[in-house]
Amino acid sequence: MNKQRVLILGSTGSIGQNTLTVLEGLRERFEVVGLAAGSRWKALAEQARAWSPSAVAIMDAEAASPLREAVPANVQVLTGSDAMVQLVERMDVDVVIVAVVGAAALPATMRAAELGKRVGIANKESLVVAGPLLTKVANDAGATLIPIDSEHSAIFQAMHAGRREDVHRVVLTASGGPFRTWNADEIAKATLAEALNHPTWDMGPKITIDSATMMNKALEIVEARWLFDLDHDEIDVIVHPESIIHSMVEFHDGSVIAQLGTPDMKTPIQYALTYPERLTCPSDRLDFHALGRMNFEPPDPQRFPALRLGHQVAEQGGTAGAVFNAANESAVKLFQDEAIGFGDIVSTVERVLDRHAFNANPTFAELMEADAWARDEVLRCTTC
Repeated sequence: MNKQRVLILGSTGSIGQNTLTVLEGLRERFEVVGLAAGSRWKALAEQARAWSPSAVAIMDAEAASPLREAVPANVQVLTGSDAMVQLVERMDVDVVIVAVVGAAALPATMRAAELGKRVGIANKESLVVAGPLLTKVANDAGATLIPIDSEHSAIFQAMHAGRREDVHRVVLTASGGPFRTWNADEIAKATLAEALNHPTWDMGPKITIDSATMMNKALEIVEARWLFDLDHDEIDVIVHPESIIHSMVEFHDGSVIAQLGTPDMKTPIQYALTYPERLTCPSDRLDFHALGRMNFEPPDPQRFPALRLGHQVAEQGGTAGAVFNAANESAVKLFQDEAIGFGDIVSTVERVLDRHAFNANPTFAELMEADAWARDEVLRCTTC
């Protein structure tokens, strides 16, 4: 059997590390030929020594020199802001795993789609920012986009129970984050440490803060809209604190197909790698006897207004997604730097959305311009 050649963008982050854990058990089927990171050169060097890829990429130019000293001599090192795009273009790969957080992954994701690769997307921002363009490029090039987000992987799997025209709606499940039972005043005053204390998932800081605002679910509404060619009103959200049902698809006949599993990202990662096969996975098995029961409740739009914005952006399309995502990334960074309060994150994003000059049919360059404008506008909103 010829091994599938894998490139991991964002290999030092949570999803990237979990991908390598999955690949440990699949070494007879897969070969890691490229790894990429933003600035964590020591972790990248350690991975390069363990996996012997042909090349690695680091976006932080200052990290290039120490990285070259730390990796084996036969490993090529690419560096700079376009290093991930270079890696995608230069490597002969079958599967590209996009595990980079934020819009920085979009150019490399777009290039992988243009080259007709199987793209495992853990980066929801690519579809939020450029969903119509990315899906069209993928369709035209014969690329396969497989979601790694647990919710969208669940929908992807459940969709196979029927035809697209049979779908009545999809239901994204949400844990509710650390503030599920807090009142609005308590949420507005939440500290960084409190926002990072997620009850069920172990994720990076940005995604964890997005879960606390429920902005992650708002972004997932937009992602689902483009990934599955849905209207915004065909997407619902339900709070499910146990995080066992990862999402559901309801068909016109009333049947609801749900994908269940332990809250472990290794399952959707492996499915993206091996689809349509289902192989033994290092994730823990679901124990229904220990679980006992599952709970569901509607999300509160007053305490979590991000959900309303998610539907608004999914309905608008155009440049709204780019502005929405960029404003959120910038506002979250300001919160992490203690420049704004937790309660200011979503309100800042909404102000920036309201102020932007909407373009219904942007080019890729215009999306990038909208992204840059939104980041600058967040700073203007919070310093004026």
